[in-house]
Amino acid sequence: MRAIFVALCAVCVVLSTVSARADRRVAFVVGNGAYQNVDALPNPPVDAKAMAALLRNTGFDVVEGINLGRDAMTARLREFALKTPGADVAVFFYAGHGISVNGRNYMIPVDGDLKSEVDVKLGAAIDIDVTLDQTMSDAKVKLVFLDACRDNPFAAKIRSASKTRSVVVGSGLAEMKSGEGTLIAFATGPGQTALDGDTGGNSPFTRALLAHIATPGVEIQQAMTQVRADVSAQTAKQQLPWGHTNLIGSVYLNPVGAPAPTAAAPAEAPSAAPATGPVVAASETEIEFWRSIKDTRKPEELNAYLTNYPNGQFRPLALARLAALQTPDANPATRTTAPAAAPVDPAVFTAEATLATEDLLGLDRNRRRSIQYRLTSLGFDVTANGRFADATRRVITRWQTARGYPSTGFLNKPQYDALMGEVVASRSEPVAEEPADHSDGRHHRGGGQRTARHSGGRGGGGFGPPFLFNPFGRR
Repeated sequence: MRAIFVALCAVCVVLSTVSARADRRVAFVVGNGAYQNVDALPNPPVDAKAMAALLRNTGFDVVEGINLGRDAMTARLREFALKTPGADVAVFFYAGHGISVNGRNYMIPVDGDLKSEVDVKLGAAIDIDVTLDQTMSDAKVKLVFLDACRDNPFAAKIRSASKTRSVVVGSGLAEMKSGEGTLIAFATGPGQTALDGDTGGNSPFTRALLAHIATPGVEIQQAMTQVRADVSAQTAKQQLPWGHTNLIGSVYLNPVGAPAPTAAAPAEAPSAAPATGPVVAASETEIEFWRSIKDTRKPEELNAYLTNYPNGQFRPLALARLAALQTPDANPATRTTAPAAAPVDPAVFTAEATLATEDLLGLDRNRRRSIQYRLTSLGFDVTANGRFADATRRVITRWQTARGYPSTGFLNKPQYDALMGEVVASRSEPVAEEPADHSDGRHHRGGGQRTARHSGGRGGGGFGPPFLFNPFGRR
């Protein structure tokens, strides 16, 4: 019965009108790790990719950059500054090396070579205070997350070069005050250094941010309390995030389940203050869909939600549950029918795929067909004809977006390995192959025959996007 209900919910959402976001959200997300003059940091690029994906899925227009030199960072900041005037919410996230000199904080581009105070002040580093003022001052709500308190090798160089005058150089960042409508959060306390985390993963601070700031119905300051608790627990109390808040009103990045604002005065009354932050609600159909599967242990049901709601309010939770289920022995229902998920190469989150990288895989027609079968088994329906035409490219892009990988519609080796290593549910009967002479994705558009072949039995993957979407011809 639950399968029927989920299917009906998904069909209804195709026909229903979903209200558009009334607020405008913009974000700047940069992770610098490939430093040219000091040892590289492996995790900031992974942190930034994950944060950018999370923000996009909660409605943000994201300006993103990985391993940027000074000129590239300046260009991204200029792009961000052009988007922020009049924005309801602006988010600034930076992961990488940062430094404080005489009480001012600086981000360090990957080509920075800071040997003295002069290098810092002449522009080899980027002043954070000036940057925030120039790029975010016109936004109504400003949220700043700085994962830039790692132990900084540039600090010792600057100290040793400053023998004739007193220069205060900190390995961590100095305290900053927030203006009205602003929240500033550091990975750790002023002047202290933060842990980078396991190589190729997220830092403790970013991991906690990803887990809490987009939780449905949780106000941002409550979320930051949970972030602090998480980081303290992860680091055995060695690290405690610090922040300064001057927000007016409640701010929700994902307000599903948030308390409804009270109507103390008519909307047109001048004295009625507008709510601070976004007020966005998921459709009732989406909420019921999620309730029906939120405790599931079947990856195909979670993939059905992600396919029907690629920007859904519960997407972070669905991805987290999928990750947990793909851990070996985590899912008793698929333990004997699905292999354990292979470890994911961290490059899958940063390396962009192109036609050239896909050509290097040497995919023949059978391997392309295997990829198409795998995508369909994960809930991303596509015709298995061994040709990568436009419909397949769109499906690959949807899969990349759902996983937080660079979305190009092409594959590279890390993405190919990740795709073929994902756990899939077993089917009660094999997926039928489309005739080879049909163009990719066109023959079955609007038809029901392929629905019958793909829906299978109730055994595993018996319902899902192939059943839900083919009657409407969506891809």
